[in-house]
Amino acid sequence: MGQFCLALFVDNRAGFYFGLCLIALGSGGIKPCVAAFVGDQFDQTNKHRAKVVFDAFYWIINFGSFFASLLMPIFLRQLGPAIAFGVPGLLMFISTVILWSGRRRYVMVPPAPPNPHSFLNVSRTALASGLPGRVLAGMGLVVAAIALAFAAKLGLVIALCTALVAMIAFAGAGVWSQLEGARGKHPDEAVEGVRTVLRVLVLFFLITPFWSLFDQKASTWVLQADAMTKPGWFQSSQMQALNPALVMLLIPFNNLVLYPALKRLGFEMTALRRITIGIAASGIAWIFVGGMQLVLDDGRSFTIAWQILPYVFLTLGEVLVSTTGLEFAYSQAPQAMKSAVMSFFNLSVTVGNLWVLVVNGAVRNSTVTDFIASTGFGITAFQMFFFAGFAFAAALAFGLVARKYPVVDHYRTA
Repeated sequence: MGQFCLALFVDNRAGFYFGLCLIALGSGGIKPCVAAFVGDQFDQTNKHRAKVVFDAFYWIINFGSFFASLLMPIFLRQLGPAIAFGVPGLLMFISTVILWSGRRRYVMVPPAPPNPHSFLNVSRTALASGLPGRVLAGMGLVVAAIALAFAAKLGLVIALCTALVAMIAFAGAGVWSQLEGARGKHPDEAVEGVRTVLRVLVLFFLITPFWSLFDQKASTWVLQADAMTKPGWFQSSQMQALNPALVMLLIPFNNLVLYPALKRLGFEMTALRRITIGIAASGIAWIFVGGMQLVLDDGRSFTIAWQILPYVFLTLGEVLVSTTGLEFAYSQAPQAMKSAVMSFFNLSVTVGNLWVLVVNGAVRNSTVTDFIASTGFGITAFQMFFFAGFAFAAALAFGLVARKYPVVDHYRTA
């Protein structure tokens, strides 16, 4: 419905934004639930196959993304925006019919019934058990209120995202500090389930810098590509098709060649190791684009083919972080929290983009721009190297935390 609104209301701003709202609503329903639905098809007897299927699931997503990135710019230029927006809407309608028709062929785990020992109920009991926890949660509300009060200056999106993150972070810290206060009022397994979720949220937060780098391939990297030489028929935005194409190559290469070879050498690519390396790989990609930006800033132009190299490292990072993160999040989440934890994993993408908004807002400050000028770099090149350093710091922090993380197994019993 959202795509059809975009197609119908190309020249009507209210209708167009209504279509975007429908897409956001639908995406928020699909993304956390479809990943949990994939995991629900497995139990303790066949969970070893779940990683393969999560990889295949992500491969198929990128199969669609490849053709969309390659063809939609052509449709937009030659057939107009109504067709470019309408075709994905038609495909979504067909996919919905197919999924509904095959609904009886899947394992359907029913929603958890109202539970007095749910994550939120245990968290509420923990916060109520002592003053420090309530103070921390209150600080989150204060920070959120301040962010919303400055919405006109910060921008509504930054203010809303900051408010949400502040409330989750401070409330989570308060629950963690007093979680033992919930024992006796809730079963031990419920308390430990909350502890597990909070540990996972810490890891998710450390993944957010990766998304701040990855999602700029659709903005910063396209703008850089505009300054490069390319064939007349090729549009800068079409370079993004390289990302899903590489995903489709790297997923089978990693599973069939790289991981088995490393295992024979005595190095097991565990989920947490893959994520750590993936975050660092994204930093390497941005070192390359930063170097290319320096050349462009000097007035020298070169072919867009040079962007292939950073795309390889960024896509390697995506495969190691995103596909691994989906399966890892599912395996660590208690049964009643599967979709909720997947929602938090998707929220890490939002926080990653929040970092970008904050950095872009900072470079409007004269003090910041004066400092950047003193380094001899242009603003764009400086930001690129900043984000690379941001990723390396995040990879180091994630690796250190991961070393002490107690991995659990919450796949359902057969």
